[in-house]
Formats: sequence, C-alpha cells, structure tokens
Amino acid sequence: MIETVGDSRVITSNQQGLNEKLDEVVLKHLQHDFKKPYQTHTLEAFKEVEKWVEQQGKPIIFDSCCGVGESTYHIAKMHPEAIILGMDKSADRLSKHPLDKEDLGNYQLLQVNLNDFWRLAVEANWTLSHHYLLYPNPWPKAKHLQRRWHGSAVFPSIIKLGGQLDLRSNWFTYVEEFQRALALANIESDTELYTAEKAITPFERKYWASGQASLRLTSDL
Repeated sequence: MIETVGDSRVITSNQQGLNEKLDEVVLKHLQHDFKKPYQTHTLEAFKEVEKWVEQQGKPIIFDSCCGVGESTYHIAKMHPEAIILGMDKSADRLSKHPLDKEDLGNYQLLQVNLNDFWRLAVEANWTLSHHYLLYPNPWPKAKHLQRRWHGSAVFPSIIKLGGQLDLRSNWFTYVEEFQRALALANIESDTELYTAEKAITPFERKYWASGQASLRLTSDL
C-alpha cells in the first residue's frame, strides 16, 4: 500500500521483513532461462538504438525505470565519456522529459519493456559500465514479490549486464531484498543511507522534501 503524506508517498506493506519466498523464487530464476517472447515494439526499439550504440563506441550506461528522464540527463552530465540509455515503459512519463535542458548529445530516452530490453542487450553481448535503478516501483504487497526486479525472471539478466549497479529506494525492504538476491548469486554489495546536495529524480526530490530517507545499494556486477 502507498499512502500520500504531503507531496510524498509513504510505503506500507503487509509483509514483515524479507519476503518468506524470496530465496526460493530467486534461486529458481537463477537456475532457469527466461524465454518469454519479445514484444515487437521493444525489439524494434532495440534494433534501432543498437546502431547508434555501435556507432558511438563508448561505454554504455543504463538508467532503467527513468520516468521522465530527469535522472538520465543528470547521469549524462556526470558521465560525458559514456552514452546513456534512459528507459521506461510509459510513453506518457517520457513525454514529460524537460525540454529546457541543454542538448548533451550522449543520451537517448526509450519507451520499452525492460524485461525484453535487458535480455536483448545480454544477447548482443553488451557490458555496461554503470546501471542505475533509481526508485523502481516497489510492489510492496507480499503477493507481488515476482513483480519486483530481484524477484522477477529477468533478474539474472541484470547480473549478466554487469557494471557498477546503483539502486535506490525509499522502501528499505526492497533494497535489503535485492541485496539478499545478489548474495544468492554470490555477488557482494553494500548499502548506505543516501543523501546529496541535489536530487536527480522527481521522486527523490519529493521523498527528501517530506523527510523520507533513501537507502542505496551499490555493487560491482
């Protein structure tokens, strides 16, 4: 459940601590390939952007679940040496990308299904330099574990893409579960309370303005 307090959302859940089925679900996905057919629009988007990626010949950064793409812009400024793909399933959110930003030339926004795009990137042998997962949908109900990225069948693809992972959430259980899922794959990670002088996503700005904290997970995949 997500309650609105002021301008921000406070997440509540019927789940106490880590989901009781977390280990079982993650281990199952680590042991079996995800073979769901690709959606046409994501396959076409991948083929189109693949040409640009090859032409650039630079390190690749993913900003997954980027929303309006504000974070993508800031990440592009932080990493002028790389190309950044900001991806979200919502065309409506992406259409709200701030147009008053300078044209950095090193990022693109894509409306795709990440379950498909991540797998396509793995098949294309892409290796990321960084992967940002900033405030993904927490799906806080216990029965929705497999809708969280670490509980989904595509989780192994996140690992295979590699790079420096930066995951942030205002629901600490999400981060703690993600850390456990990585541990089940024998991957080390660190968590810390995260603050910065400037928020780089609308959610981050709202959470901090209402006094909510962010928990950050980092890992070298």
